[in-house]
Amino acid sequence: MPATILALHYWAGSGRAFEALRPLLPPATQLLAPDLPGFGQQPAPRHFDYSVRAYADWVAAYLARQQVGEFTLLGHSMGGKIALLLAAARPPGLRRLVLLAPSPPPGEPMTATARAAAHAAYGHPLAAEKTFRTITERLLPPATHAGIVADNLRSSPAAWNAWLDHGSREDLTADMTTLAGPCQLLVGTHDRAITPATQRRLTLPCLPEGTVFTRVPGVGHLLPLEAPEAVVAALRE
Repeated sequence: MPATILALHYWAGSGRAFEALRPLLPPATQLLAPDLPGFGQQPAPRHFDYSVRAYADWVAAYLARQQVGEFTLLGHSMGGKIALLLAAARPPGLRRLVLLAPSPPPGEPMTATARAAAHAAYGHPLAAEKTFRTITERLLPPATHAGIVADNLRSSPAAWNAWLDHGSREDLTADMTTLAGPCQLLVGTHDRAITPATQRRLTLPCLPEGTVFTRVPGVGHLLPLEAPEAVVAALRE
């Protein structure tokens, strides 16, 4: 098990999405799970453009401030795409990359209708509840359910819209040529947000040879909350 894990959360989420991992990790493990700019309680820096590269640069600066040595990089959904770009730059100390249902490097396949609906959903409690039902498969505790909805509703409009219009569409394929292993990719078999077939078609070909591709049964998009044991097992391997 790595001594330090840096975990990057999903779009419209926050760092607390990884709290279910903490009691399952060895006591000596340091889990760093910052809120990314525009989400949770993290305001965006001045002149922040919300691109995937801007996020990766922000995370690199965060690593430097935390004086992290060797670490495993854990990226979920939007955080997975950011983690991929950061890992491609080969930051000092990076020993391993674990991806949870990442946003694919070439861009997320999303219809114009779905994108417009996501824009219109911003800030609406009923829409946040609908999103919760879409992205989860397993029954979650009421407090966890409430936290997911609350994180959705406290996202900043700038971060929300920038991801839909730009970040999710950015093509990072060319950047992936510098990725090096070891790397693992976990997806939920019931992920309706980014399906296992989409991950196999768009993400897996961008990853280093020998990447382990694991389908977690009966799980939706929110792997750290729905299947924390499977995530920790991947971190232990």
